[in-house]
Order: sequence, then structure tokens, then C-alpha cells
Amino acid sequence: MPKRQHLIFDADDTLWENNIYFEQAFTEFCEYMNHSTLAPAEIRGVLDEIEIVNAKIHGYGAVNFGRNLSQCYLRLAERAVDEHDLKRVTAIAHQILAQEINLLDGVAETLPFLAEKHELTICTKGDPAEQNHKIDRSGLRPFFAHCEVVKEKNRGAYEKLADVRGFDPEHTWMIGNSPKSDINPALEAGLRAVFVPHARTWSLEHEEFRDPNGRLLMVERFSDLGRLFGA
Repeated sequence: MPKRQHLIFDADDTLWENNIYFEQAFTEFCEYMNHSTLAPAEIRGVLDEIEIVNAKIHGYGAVNFGRNLSQCYLRLAERAVDEHDLKRVTAIAHQILAQEINLLDGVAETLPFLAEKHELTICTKGDPAEQNHKIDRSGLRPFFAHCEVVKEKNRGAYEKLADVRGFDPEHTWMIGNSPKSDINPALEAGLRAVFVPHARTWSLEHEEFRDPNGRLLMVERFSDLGRLFGA
């Protein structure tokens, strides 16, 4: 690709590990609840229902995850719930904020190479303070011309980003691991996309790809982007 491209990157589970920490917190939550009949998968189903509703109101991130766990606990607990229980459940979620930022394989080596050839942008969803703190701790901010934190990554968000930044859709690529938030809405906005799989992508981010115009590429690993955009 000889022409300079606009490369928009997802952050969580594309640049660094994220969902594994939420999974670990959920396991600890189930252990604390110690439900006599419900298996973790059944508890997860209830939590998913809560998260789908709350995401539209409160958004994403560890703080909101604490609210979701508290509501799940109140709904499923088999004993009287007191203030200590809710503080403990909230703390399980908030400990995610203290996790180290672990870059995914190939990110540290590939991003500097891409930044020399193309304009890089981060587009991530969640709490602005929480997400910007992760970007800063990752050490990756200097490689990006712009970092955008939105409440939801949908068609409108990508159209607005491309318009404000003056991106040419024919040379703009959304790169991420989530079909629901990264790939499909970017394609609907007229952009191109590259899917970078992650084995532990959040279950609520899965859906079938919708690419009627052949604007989607898939790679096996992050480092493949160097070959794809290296010309």
C-alpha cells in the first residue's frame, strides 16, 4: 500500500490484554457468592443480561463492572446482603484498575514501524479517565496522532471520527478484535477494516461479520500488520 493510510486501532485486547482480568474478577465473584445451585455459566448469563442493559446507560470499564456485579449479587445471593458484601463485590471489580498493562505480542515492535509510514489513531470505548490512564501507562501514546474515547463504538462514532479528522474512507482502516464494536460498524461507516483475533474476546463482542463490499481483511497476529501496511 504505497499511499499513506489512516490506521485506527482498538485498544483493549488489540493493543494490550484486558478481558482476561474481567474473567479473573468474575471467577473470584462466583467463588465469593458460592451459589448452591447455579454454575458459573448460569451466573454469567444473568450478568450478561445486566451488562447489556447497563452498558447503554453507564458504558463500560472496571467501575461500571463493579456496579454490574453488585446488581448480579443482589439478584442471586442466597443470604441477606449487607454493606460489607457489596463493598467486597465492588472491590473485586475495581482491582482490575491496578492490573499492569501487558502489551500483546508484536505490538511493541510493530507500532513504531507503522507510525513511520502512516497516521495512527486510537479509538476505544469506556470511561475516558480510565481509558486514557491505560493509554498513558502503556507507553504507546507517542505513536498516535490522536486518541479518541467514546461511550459506544457504532457507525455514528466512526463516521464522526472520520469527518472530524478528515480521513478518506478509501484509505482508512479500523483494526481490532471485536466484530461487534470494531469491524462491523466501521464497515457500515464506509471504512475498511482488519480483524486481529484474540482468543479471549468478551462474549458480548462476538457476532457474524457483515462485509458485503469486500472491505475486510483478516490477519492471524498483530505483527502481520507490518507486512500488510509496510510497503
